[in-house]
Amino acid sequence: MREVNELIYVDDPAWPALLEVLAGTGVPVEVLPADAGVGRAGLRQLQVSARSNLGGIVLNCGGLLVDGGWLRIFGSPRGTDAEALLSLAEVNAMPSTFDPAWRPGAGLVVAHDVLGGVFVLNGADPGSAGRPGEPDEVAYFAPDALGWTSLGAGHSAWLSWIFAGGLDEFYADLRWDGWRSEVSALTGRQGLSFFPPLWSAEARQDLLATSRRAVPMAELLGLSHDSCLQFDGADPGFLGVA
Repeated sequence: MREVNELIYVDDPAWPALLEVLAGTGVPVEVLPADAGVGRAGLRQLQVSARSNLGGIVLNCGGLLVDGGWLRIFGSPRGTDAEALLSLAEVNAMPSTFDPAWRPGAGLVVAHDVLGGVFVLNGADPGSAGRPGEPDEVAYFAPDALGWTSLGAGHSAWLSWIFAGGLDEFYADLRWDGWRSEVSALTGRQGLSFFPPLWSAEARQDLLATSRRAVPMAELLGLSHDSCLQFDGADPGFLGVA
């Protein structure tokens, strides 16, 4: 186990380069202020260094709100506002004090989207948890398909894809006129619930005919989990604390 100073004080930290990418992207990204103590604790528990983009985000920012909060990439936010974005540590139910035996199970939840979609960085054996892809690749739980798909990319490549505008195509069939204003009205712990649900034939045929309302993200994730069990009996596994 490496001590926290070994993880923080590295020759080539990722955060300055990531800030340069953010400054040059045409994608709207808000960088939330970080809590240094939470960041240090998160880095130590994960045993990742500030040399990685994951470590850089956990240590240096409170999270990234992409496209006005459509996508929430978790970091180490400052404050205890009940409506603010949760930390990566909270979302992944990390122990409150350092535990060298703790592991993120099937994978580390790195982001949620406003639809209840979940981006996970695969663990060492994703297949045993019913997850597609290779270890250390990003997988996505799609609320419109009620299942997982591998994105075939590691964490850094996934970030590069996002900041290059990849979300526009990825969500092309799941965005509607006026989505930005609806999303901007949500808190960091809310998502949008659709009726009929996104996985229904009605929603697939005519998304604009659905109604939407803001709900706690925990409720949205719970509905997806229960729907998976109801329809095919397949447990989607851990989707994150919300």
